[in-house]
Amino acid sequence: MSAAMSSAHLEIERAEHPGWLSNTYLLFNSATQQGVLIDGNGAGGPLVERIHAEGIEVTAILLTHHHADHVVLDEYLGLGAPILAHPDTGPLAGIDVNRTLADGETFQTAGLEIEALYTPGHASDHIAFLVEGTELFTGDVLFRGTVGGTRAPGGTHLADLRASIDRLLALPPDTVIHPGHCESTTVATELAENPFVLAWKPGVAPPLHEPVTVSGEPAELFLWGPDYDGTHKAWVRLADGVDHTVGGSRVVRAA
Repeated sequence: MSAAMSSAHLEIERAEHPGWLSNTYLLFNSATQQGVLIDGNGAGGPLVERIHAEGIEVTAILLTHHHADHVVLDEYLGLGAPILAHPDTGPLAGIDVNRTLADGETFQTAGLEIEALYTPGHASDHIAFLVEGTELFTGDVLFRGTVGGTRAPGGTHLADLRASIDRLLALPPDTVIHPGHCESTTVATELAENPFVLAWKPGVAPPLHEPVTVSGEPAELFLWGPDYDGTHKAWVRLADGVDHTVGGSRVVRAA
């Protein structure tokens, strides 16, 4: 668990699941003594303890997408806070969502201004949240030094993911990125250092064009990069001509 002061009134505390490495966040507004939770990973006990110890009123639980490592909410049900998400998240996750959010919708809760940004690619119901114009919660679209995969359940394809990432990285360079897994970063850092973002810029680096198999399917490997868990993420093109990002464990390269 880690905490970081983001402004005079907003404190962001993160709890990471030891196996999934997925994050849940508590956004505490000291000016209102209220807070917001983003995602649930089953390891948010320390956040709940703080909420009860300090008498924090949780006004909303925001979900980035429906995947199992982000919607473990049992710890939060006693808080009585409404769940907000994309219209498809509730049916896909099998949970009740109290309020659905549209792309670009801005709302106020806990004294915070939050904008919902529709960011498909990793999942068709994926939403990123921009809080107070400076703190960006990217779920599984964009991580520190890597990007989300597009062949997870409900994923679409790389063109969607790239468009979503381009949209997020058009925010001011000092915007802090709080991803769905592992540590934070900034827009400036990812523009300058993320291997996938760099590879998608024209003329920066030629793709590999290496024949591989992906989950037994013939494919072409364009980029072999890092993943958030210390393994690899790959940019590939499958036999149907559609590009994807996939975990390195799915890729078999020639010896």
